[in-house]
Amino acid sequence: MSLPVTQGDKILQDAWDYKGRPAERSRTGGWLSAAMILGVEACERLTTLGIAVNLVTYLTATMHLGNASAANTVTNFLGTSFMLCLLGGFVADTFLGRYLTIAIFATVQATGVTILTISTTIPSLRPPKCAPETGSLCTPASGMQLLVLYLALYMTALGTGGLKSSVSGFGSDQFDESNKDERNQMTNFFNWFFFLISMGSLAAVTILVYIQDNLGRQWGYGICACAIVSGLVLFLAGTRKYRFKKLVGSPLTQIATVFVAAWKKRNLELPADTSFLFDIDDAEAEGQKKKKLKLPHSKQFRFLDRAAIKEPHMGNDTNGAVNKWQLSTLTDVEEVKLVVRMLPTWATTILFWTVYAQMTTFSVSQATTMDRHIGKSFEIPPASLTVFFVGGILLTVPIYDKIIVPIAAKILKNPQGLTPLQRIGVGLVLSILAMVAAALTELKRLHVARSHGLTDNSNAVIPLGVFWLVPQFLLVGAGEAFTYIGQLDFFLRECPKGMKTMSTGLFLSTLSLGFFLSSLLVSIVHKMTGDKKPWLADNLNQGKLYNFYWLLAILSVFNLGFYLVGAKWYVYKDKRLADEGIELEDTGPVCH
Repeated sequence: MSLPVTQGDKILQDAWDYKGRPAERSRTGGWLSAAMILGVEACERLTTLGIAVNLVTYLTATMHLGNASAANTVTNFLGTSFMLCLLGGFVADTFLGRYLTIAIFATVQATGVTILTISTTIPSLRPPKCAPETGSLCTPASGMQLLVLYLALYMTALGTGGLKSSVSGFGSDQFDESNKDERNQMTNFFNWFFFLISMGSLAAVTILVYIQDNLGRQWGYGICACAIVSGLVLFLAGTRKYRFKKLVGSPLTQIATVFVAAWKKRNLELPADTSFLFDIDDAEAEGQKKKKLKLPHSKQFRFLDRAAIKEPHMGNDTNGAVNKWQLSTLTDVEEVKLVVRMLPTWATTILFWTVYAQMTTFSVSQATTMDRHIGKSFEIPPASLTVFFVGGILLTVPIYDKIIVPIAAKILKNPQGLTPLQRIGVGLVLSILAMVAAALTELKRLHVARSHGLTDNSNAVIPLGVFWLVPQFLLVGAGEAFTYIGQLDFFLRECPKGMKTMSTGLFLSTLSLGFFLSSLLVSIVHKMTGDKKPWLADNLNQGKLYNFYWLLAILSVFNLGFYLVGAKWYVYKDKRLADEGIELEDTGPVCH
């Protein structure tokens, strides 16, 4: 006989409905609400990748930009999209909440994609087509045409960043972690979340790219605009069913207050006994509510401990609370130290995403010069080569789970197989191999071009099958499966419990900085190699793209060395706290 359901079981204590009333379990949240949120995320991924993966060919063939400029435009667009996830997370946590953030930024993204669609439809917003008799002398896009294009791209990037920062968090809000059934449903939600991301990516690099190349950009981008608008309408339709959580404030504020308080007291001497430092117990004694698990003191980064020195003249304000910009608890300081310890791993994973960026830029440019026919009639769109990249991801995940994990569990005595840092390390190694494969393939492509006398013809199709590019796409795809999941696991596992949104933003910022670093390297290389012997020539047949790939391979080797030093130095949070006799609460997964 089952126990009767009490009013407490029906009403959730930490969630509200759209009218601000305590949420009822039976009427709000659950799979119906989560499905509507999944819908907007699938549309976002389809839209963003539908634009990004084939953008370099539009910029070179239609807007008549050079290869280097086109590559930088693509990487700057993607870099901005991921960097704005930090802004979106801050706005959601501090001001708007996740629901309004998703609704507003999805609208912004839809507006950007609509402008992009219009720019491909109106002839005056594009330069005239190259006349065959003029050869390579094409009229480049004017300042006004580029202004409209960049306005569309960066409005799309702004919308993407704000939307991406909140979708997974708002989805998880629809499930009550204190309820066993709903906790299991939340795990399934994240599985479906990753599945729909992958399916959206697959549809973008196959169906949308084919439409763009064969029916026209206006059709391809128009579908993207319709997709994100449909996702927004579906999302808004679920308003009455959603569960809402109260704003918790941004953890960036805590980090800032610790550094500011430590700097203000930089000339003070630290006490030899850490019990003299202000901590949670002291704050509780002064009337502040205890909200956090007390963390033990660590000896690293002791300069931050000064933030917890309470000077005699420091009093409480009229509400009995301590001024946080002058005094932090030692636990707050230790939480900030946890974030600081992650920074070496954060810094040494940036270069992986610089390698990743080449798959949507120069690798696509290589594909445009090669034989892309399957049979006599069907020709693969150059950007659709990224299907092998997505395939590398989808193949690696089950191979890792079914083959690598059991083997690694026996050898390394770890039931999870590889640790997060080990997974990232494997991804970095695969990125090096990918750049080696890319350089060798480019040497092969140039050799065939020279042997057939096609060096001076930038529009010639080189009699070399495009499938020579498959290894570099597969290797980077497999590398992402290891690196992305390893990074996500690492940043969410090792961050303080209240900083998961910020930590996810920190992880996504490595993608952003990787794209920006690609733009910087391309600009430096293009400027240093000049016009006489350019590595990144507008006519790839006259360039030395293989040298750029070798450069990335060499930089990646040095980066791997620094990463291994940092990984050797790092001690996982659970081990550090277990040594102090503190057991961590189990936390669920989060995915972006």
